[in-house]
Amino acid sequence: MKNIWKDLRNKEHKRYLGGLDVLRYIGPGLLVTVGFIDPGNWASNFAAGSEFGYELLWVVTLSTVMLIILQHNVAHLGIVTGLCLSEAATKYAPRWVSRPVLATAVLASVSTSLAEILGGAIALQMLFGLPIIAGAVLTTAFVFIMLFTNSYKRIERAIIAFVSVIGLSFIYELFLVDVDWGQAVSSWAVPSLPSGSLLVVTSVLGAVVMPHNLFLHSEVIQSHEYNKRDGKSIRRRLKYELFDTMLSMVIGWAINSAMILLAATTFFASGTPVEELQQAQSLLRPLLGDNAAVVFALALLLAGVSSTITSGMAAGSIFAGMFDESYNIKDTHSQVGVALSLGIALLLIVCIGNPFKGLLLSQMVLSMQLPFTVFLQVGLTSSKRVMGEYVNSRLTSIVLYVIATVVTVLNVALICSAL
Repeated sequence: MKNIWKDLRNKEHKRYLGGLDVLRYIGPGLLVTVGFIDPGNWASNFAAGSEFGYELLWVVTLSTVMLIILQHNVAHLGIVTGLCLSEAATKYAPRWVSRPVLATAVLASVSTSLAEILGGAIALQMLFGLPIIAGAVLTTAFVFIMLFTNSYKRIERAIIAFVSVIGLSFIYELFLVDVDWGQAVSSWAVPSLPSGSLLVVTSVLGAVVMPHNLFLHSEVIQSHEYNKRDGKSIRRRLKYELFDTMLSMVIGWAINSAMILLAATTFFASGTPVEELQQAQSLLRPLLGDNAAVVFALALLLAGVSSTITSGMAAGSIFAGMFDESYNIKDTHSQVGVALSLGIALLLIVCIGNPFKGLLLSQMVLSMQLPFTVFLQVGLTSSKRVMGEYVNSRLTSIVLYVIATVVTVLNVALICSAL
């Protein structure tokens, strides 16, 4: 009888541990999440909330659904092939296709790093009054140290900590305002297009799906060890990847939504549109008090630093993939990719002078490159030669191509609006 109870307890213990096993796979998705809570998103979200109140919350929901599908698909590519998107393009795509796309992806990573470093610099200016260039140098130096001295796991833990602080910061600030949750829930699900909102809608949607995130996810998803030759091991990894991606993207959805809610309940309610991040911080001070303004600046600093780390990693992955190598910060090609992305971005910040002009130019470069990366990804994951038995189904391919087309149209519209 004792042996029977012992066996039952052992089975229950194994089942419990199996349920917790999923926690070991959390991490890669959070690295990607940082990419769509970067300073560029902050500007778009505050513009949406301050100009249109709750009405554009549905855009965050739609863009997050699109992002989950695309990131889930590119993660599958990494798990099944053991290659990142850049390596797979180099191996399977014609050279005349892969080289131009990957070269422009490196340029896009430079543009991304420029925006992220500027975000950190603006935050340091808010907190300590540092000049933008001095803040940019400090942000870049800190990121260089983190990337060149940490392993995947240490960077994952740092990013998780950063994302947690950012999320808690906005939750804290939401407690200081009076949110109409009934209207918020309705706006999350019911689309509306108020007059004059098209540019903001395109900006929010276009800022969520970013090319460097697609390259990054296909790389870091392989950081957890698994048997790439064993079908059972691959299927297990695919199952946990879906949970990691969905959980991480939902966290990103919540943080972006919180930004819009905060702007709607403070700036929209008082009839004050927000056009600059510094303006948002200064306006929060009389509306919510000194603590909220400091929390805002601190969260922006963390967002700038963490998103610069991920853009640097993505650049290293893209550049190394061009030489048929995976990302490894100890490898020369990965180091060159990181240095190119962060170094050129810092030089551009020094030359541009006007940080907001720099942000605008960086978003335009990303918008022009993104469609090429998305169509390259869908083409690879829809190829049986690349994916084998895990190739996209016909329905999945159709959905992905529709999303790719929508992303392309939205980004072209964003470019036309900017011009």
